Amino acid sequence: MSTTAPRARWSGVAGSAAATVTRYGFVAAFAVLIVFFSFASDAFLRPSNLLNVLDGVAILLLVALALTVVVSSGGIDLSAAVAVDFGAWFAIVSMMSFGMPWPVAVLLGLLGGALIGALNAFLIVGLGVTPFLATLGAFFIGRSAQQIGTNGGASVSFRAAPEGFTFLGSGDVLGIGIPVIIAAVAAVGVGILLHRTPAGVRIQAMGLQDRAAVVAGLRTRRIRVLVYVGAGVLCAAGGILLSASLRLYTPLAGFSYLLDAIAAVFIGASMHPRSRPNVPGTVVGVLFLGVLANGLDLLGLDFNVKAAVQGVVLLVALVLAYTVAQRARAAAERRPAPAAPAAGTVGSAPAGERTTIPPSTTDTTSGGTA
Repeated sequence: MSTTAPRARWSGVAGSAAATVTRYGFVAAFAVLIVFFSFASDAFLRPSNLLNVLDGVAILLLVALALTVVVSSGGIDLSAAVAVDFGAWFAIVSMMSFGMPWPVAVLLGLLGGALIGALNAFLIVGLGVTPFLATLGAFFIGRSAQQIGTNGGASVSFRAAPEGFTFLGSGDVLGIGIPVIIAAVAAVGVGILLHRTPAGVRIQAMGLQDRAAVVAGLRTRRIRVLVYVGAGVLCAAGGILLSASLRLYTPLAGFSYLLDAIAAVFIGASMHPRSRPNVPGTVVGVLFLGVLANGLDLLGLDFNVKAAVQGVVLLVALVLAYTVAQRARAAAERRPAPAAPAAGTVGSAPAGERTTIPPSTTDTTSGGTA
């Protein structure tokens, strides 16, 4: 009996398993982390603690979603931190100093983030500066503006903030915090935009090959402007929620979200078969970081030790995920290509399916080639 068929079958099973590990390896690491903290602390799986985890990552998720769209378009946004700050700053100051109603203050906060996005778009699209340098410049400009506007970086407290405004940051519906609901709605919306609409296809086409997207007729300049302005608005929404929960604006507070948001985006990319940013992966990355921080807090680690452990765990998980992905792609490239059809044949098709021959590339009307 020939052993060719069993070997081929086991080879297919092994390839399928490798693909599964490539895509869901980080999810498995996340599950292991949850099991570890469940045994290490009795309080970890309590509903109140799990809700605390969700509350703690809501703002981070908004920033990470903004970066997911930007990175999908082939860019980067280091100014996301100041967009968060501008959202909080504009909202608090407009109510405290100018007596604006809180809904107007929220709109002005979103406008603050849009201004940062517009500055990025002007530098990148208008002046041709690379995204890294443009957004880094916007970060320094935004940081300096905050320091000048607050006399060196002093916090702005507004304890008399309207109840409707504070409800955005600390209210709940059926025990679920308003920030969690807003972040969940944003995740669904961005996921539909990026993965289920023509606009999302265009954004990802720009990220894969910008020049090819231009040749294909995409209005990449306009799309890039909208991407950066939209990212600024999303980050500003996170800043508004932060100021609503604390009744406070602290300059440069947004920087604490930037690095974690970038990490979450690349965690999500490690789960994708082609290492592309994606919304489900970003959500998993954000939850991973939130669970890791919460579990280490429950273990009572010192702040400095906690930061070091977080870095080591994150680094190990990312290295493993990318190593498995690279090996799976290398194995796929080593597989022999399917045999070409015999000369003079169009190719085979399933029974009952009509086979069409592509038209000639010769343009008989003009005497040239199409």
